[in-house]
Amino acid sequence: MNKEWPLWEIFIRSRQGLDHKHVGSLHAADAQMAIENARDVYTRRMEGVSIWVVESKHIHASNPTEAGELYDPANDKAYRHPTFYDLPDEVKHM
Repeated sequence: MNKEWPLWEIFIRSRQGLDHKHVGSLHAADAQMAIENARDVYTRRMEGVSIWVVESKHIHASNPTEAGELYDPANDKAYRHPTFYDLPDEVKHM
């Protein structure tokens, strides 16, 4: 029986930022413990305003060796590029 705690990926939103950034990983028994440990380890200087924790086993990633076939179709669609559109001044944080 494996008694090792699961691995959690930690994301912190800084006071200046609008998005959460991956800052590291840690082992914890559950999500609450992961949040508390992440607070102690990754926000010692009160730089964060929000913490997300995600159990590593729930993250699915693309294979870097398949990047060509995954991303090539997007090159044919110029309308997906943000420079294609003019945004009104009222739209913030895009």
